[in-house]
Amino acid sequence: MRIMDLGRVQRAAVTLFATKGFAATGIRELGAEAGINSATLYHYVGSKESLLASIIRSCLDELTQSGERAMRRSADPVVQLAGLVSSHVGITAVNQLTARVAEYEMRGLTGDNRIELQTLRDEYEQLFGQILERGQRVGAFDIEDLALSRLAILEMCTGVAHWYRPGGRLELEDVQRFFVSTTCKLLSVPSDELHGVEFIHDVRKLDSEPETQSSEIWGTTAQSEFARQPEL
Repeated sequence: MRIMDLGRVQRAAVTLFATKGFAATGIRELGAEAGINSATLYHYVGSKESLLASIIRSCLDELTQSGERAMRRSADPVVQLAGLVSSHVGITAVNQLTARVAEYEMRGLTGDNRIELQTLRDEYEQLFGQILERGQRVGAFDIEDLALSRLAILEMCTGVAHWYRPGGRLELEDVQRFFVSTTCKLLSVPSDELHGVEFIHDVRKLDSEPETQSSEIWGTTAQSEFARQPEL
């Protein structure tokens, strides 16, 4: 299948999976949303699970590659963590529906797909763990519990997918800086530690992310309480 067609199928899948959930979405619905008949869809993307796996894989690959680039820009764990947090927040905000599917629909994977993608997610999350561990060791962070701190930071950053709205009160860069500042406070990093340091870089919109904004499709039975909060 041409790259353009695959992207169209992925965008259709993300729209439906984010709205209805993976389990409740039928292959005929996917074909209708993408404008492709079911037989063609099966021929090019295989099963519905294979399509889900390709979406999650692309999202995790983008998070990992962007995070690793951020870490390579400095040897200072504070700067590395700032880059990693801003990268995660940026990618999640720009790819809200894809990020939600990657976060919540991995439960739809089985067998080798589940093992592979769970491993990829663990490897990505361990980037945070490595920085936190080294920062604690060199005295840059004050951490009571490494595992809980890692989970708290990741959950906080991933939550952006529920409420951020392009064109809202806050620009994306403002949100990224706020989350970096909040992370630093959580780890008792002095407020001036990042003064003059540029840790925010461009993020990419994935081929799987629909043009339709998340605010336009929320309001279904799949909507969370976070999505009902006032736009920021």
